[in-house]
Amino acid sequence: MADFYRWQADSLILACQLQPKASSDAIVGLQGERVKIRITAPPIEGKANAYLIKFLAKQFGVAKSAVTILHGELGRQKHIKIEQPTQFPHILAIEQH
Repeated sequence: MADFYRWQADSLILACQLQPKASSDAIVGLQGERVKIRITAPPIEGKANAYLIKFLAKQFGVAKSAVTILHGELGRQKHIKIEQPTQFPHILAIEQH
C-alpha cells in the first residue's frame, strides 16, 4: 500500500496537496506522501473546497455527497474520504479494496 491513501472499510482516504487557482483541473501525481491536485477554483469563501469535492466525485465515479473533507478544510493539505469509489484515476495506481 502507498502512503498517500488507505482504506477504511469501503471508503478510500486520500492525503492531498491542493493547488487552487491553477490554469487547469488535474490530478498531477504524487508530491511526497500526498496526491497533488490542481483546480481552477480560487481559495475564497469555500469555493475551492466545493469545487474539489465535485472534481473528485467525477474522478472516482461517486456522488458529491460521497466525498468528504476530513481534515484541512482551511489549508492546502487535506485528507479526503471517498465512499465506495467505482473508478480510479490511472495516474494514482490505487489497489482496489
